[in-house]
Amino acid sequence: MSIPLSVLDLAPISKGQTPGESIAASVALAQRAEQAGYRRVWYAEHHNMPTIASSATSVLIAHVGAHTSSIRLGAGGVMLPNHSPLTIAEQFGTLEAVHPGRIDLGLGRAPGSDQNTMYALRRDPRSADRFPQDVLELQGYLTGETKVPGVDAVPGKGSNVPLYILGSSMFGATLAAALGLPYAFASHFAPAMLKPAVEAYRREFTPSAQLDRPYVIAGVNAVAADSREAAESAYAAVRRTLAVGLFGRGRQLSDDEAQLLLDGGAGLHVDTMLTHTAVGTPAEVREYLTGFAREADADELIVAHQFPGVEGRLRSVQLTAEAMKTVAAA
Repeated sequence: MSIPLSVLDLAPISKGQTPGESIAASVALAQRAEQAGYRRVWYAEHHNMPTIASSATSVLIAHVGAHTSSIRLGAGGVMLPNHSPLTIAEQFGTLEAVHPGRIDLGLGRAPGSDQNTMYALRRDPRSADRFPQDVLELQGYLTGETKVPGVDAVPGKGSNVPLYILGSSMFGATLAAALGLPYAFASHFAPAMLKPAVEAYRREFTPSAQLDRPYVIAGVNAVAADSREAAESAYAAVRRTLAVGLFGRGRQLSDDEAQLLLDGGAGLHVDTMLTHTAVGTPAEVREYLTGFAREADADELIVAHQFPGVEGRLRSVQLTAEAMKTVAAA
């Protein structure tokens, strides 16, 4: 079995870390992924989240692109209802002009934020309903076949930046199939509908100018370390961090307090989100990922390396790539 590996980087801001340090860590991660043979690195648009530095997705891609040379870079994804299609076409058209042949554009329908943040973004609450039309408008700008008479994206026109539909439900699956676009499922945090969504996408897929056959990218978490004990310790820290982020109400909690949250009911929610997570040595991670790829019927895995600390995350990137190369060579 040989399956391409990619990286999903949320640009985490760890406790005591500045956004600048987080972005520097993202550069280091992309460089390590490039050296290790990963296909792409994607960054997700989130807003008003104190532990995530990837809100200005296109700006981050431009910076990382300037410090790498070959790996593909993209959004996983841009939450299109937060933006006008023309603006996104111009941004990613600019990125493609600067880093030709290296830019991806994944598109999501969710706000990536809460209600107050939606107001601050000046987002129309009904904008999600226009998502299919907005995808087509954006595609028109990028292909040079504008849907708005007399309006072109410059840069962007004719750049043909490839589009990907992101999702965690049947909506994204059926839309991607209808438009003939690749489909990326967010199974790294929303696993429930993975199988039926992928099945529907493959069953209903209609070929397009961009893609002649279905292509599925499935999200999965990895915590790879040199020993089982180190991986389990890191995973325990990941669970605590996620519990505090989801249920800590903005408070700084100690490890013991975070564990109380997990024991008090948050653990069920956290563990459901982390259903698809490879934890352990390279051999154990390899076994998990190969099984998950079959289970998900995926053409590519995009891996969120859920490791506290920059060095551990870089090591996880390296170990996972080395382990999966063994699969490819088998």
